[in-house]
Amino acid sequence: MANPQNEKRFKNRFLVWFGEHVGPHLLRFFYNTNKWEVEGECYYKSAINSGKSVIIVSWHNTLLTVFMNLAKHRFYGMAGNHYPDAEIVARVGKRLGWKLIRGSSSDGGKKAYDDMLTALRTPGHVVAITPDGPLGPAKIPKPGAIRAAQKTGAVVIPAAGQSTKHWVFKSWDTFYLNKPFGRTVQLYGEPLVFNKSEKFDDCAKKLTEALNKLEKEAHSRVGMETTN
Repeated sequence: MANPQNEKRFKNRFLVWFGEHVGPHLLRFFYNTNKWEVEGECYYKSAINSGKSVIIVSWHNTLLTVFMNLAKHRFYGMAGNHYPDAEIVARVGKRLGWKLIRGSSSDGGKKAYDDMLTALRTPGHVVAITPDGPLGPAKIPKPGAIRAAQKTGAVVIPAAGQSTKHWVFKSWDTFYLNKPFGRTVQLYGEPLVFNKSEKFDDCAKKLTEALNKLEKEAHSRVGMETTN
């Protein structure tokens, strides 16, 4: 009689192997066959050139547009420790050019947070994070990115993107994956600065408004309606 635990372990190992070796090729095909329209890159590039560290934030639902647009820049990205999902994300990200910081708020992520602070204390380093990830609630920022910006002086660059052709996956949020041969709009917004004296709720409101505004603009440019 089959052992359910052994079957689950085998399935998870296969998923990780498949994701690591096939995932990057699929993502490149889905995203690189799109025609890209990118605006606002000057915001994070200017901050880097002026010696600032940068936190690029996007809602979890469209993280893949940012993920693919910034691939091969050797920026830092955050990935959880949940197996096998987060393991697949981490391995795919590494193969596409990201430097991964492992851990999240939902799995004892103090070390990941400390690693993020260490990265951001080096001028010119960039960390990308989804403030509502990895498990929601959707479009409600957790403290990580804001607190890190306050502690390190990093500037926060909001980002949003969308494609004219995409698949939709429903879970705790509405997650989008580009289909091939569409048109992708990727927007980066003006820098946000969060001072140590500012209250978290005020910073979270500012960040939410900036992300929602960019998302609405990106959706409008590809003919979608936005529901917040």
